[in-house]
Amino acid sequence: MKILITGGKGMLAKAVIERFAQEELIVTDVEELDITNLEKVEEFVENCSPDVIINCAAYTAVDKAEEDLALARKINRDGPKNLAIVAKKHHSILVHVSTDYVFGGDLSLEEIYQEEDAKAPVTVYGITKLEGEEAIKENAEQYYIFRTAWLYGDGNNFVRTMLKLGREKDRLTVVADQHGSPTYSVDLADIIAQALEKKIPYGIYHTTNLGFTTWYEFTKEIFRQAGISDENCEVVPVTSEEFIRPAKRPKNSMMSKDKILNAGVIIPEWKDGLRRYLEIEG
Repeated sequence: MKILITGGKGMLAKAVIERFAQEELIVTDVEELDITNLEKVEEFVENCSPDVIINCAAYTAVDKAEEDLALARKINRDGPKNLAIVAKKHHSILVHVSTDYVFGGDLSLEEIYQEEDAKAPVTVYGITKLEGEEAIKENAEQYYIFRTAWLYGDGNNFVRTMLKLGREKDRLTVVADQHGSPTYSVDLADIIAQALEKKIPYGIYHTTNLGFTTWYEFTKEIFRQAGISDENCEVVPVTSEEFIRPAKRPKNSMMSKDKILNAGVIIPEWKDGLRRYLEIEG
């Protein structure tokens, strides 16, 4: 299988490259392929004829996006649209990674988001990622859109930051009223691989690790597994209102995985993903 991977320097791309190491890979970043340029995408895909295109390129700086709608839209909407147009023309399967931010994030905590629930993004990041989803649906036929959340892996991420702070400080405040599923990039890459191998029906799927938690409880679990005690670093819960950011964070990022589980894809629990990450990260 010949696979074109975009955004090749990113955290997820690294995991995808490792997971598909036995396949014929064409790895690109913006220097090799600017996905926002339709002519360049057409020329590139024409030359390499991939069976699958996995789009790991995205504008993910959630706060910075609030001040740069044009660039976020170019990367998160126009890029996926171009890939969809060209994938359809060349009969390639398009795999695209989206986000929980396409939802409003204000669903009652007694409920979890289903794939077809109403979309109501409240940030530039969420708006442009939803526009990317819609562009793919309108322009491609063979596609997977995998919505994920709270992603960490090989690169700067929440777990690495907390480990650093936990070893340097004796007290941390962490938001305790935002709920979601930490997702290990290695597990997301394996979900993508399983979907392709099992040839599950095309469409949109929620793909985070199993189980739900808060950023506060996530931090407590990181410290527990890493052997950082309360005596070493006290973790204090705070509300979102006490931790204001330029872009509003969703209170509820909990997404149902029933659809992809019912398709036969195996997904590990989030604490297990964290354990395996820490074995490597140290």
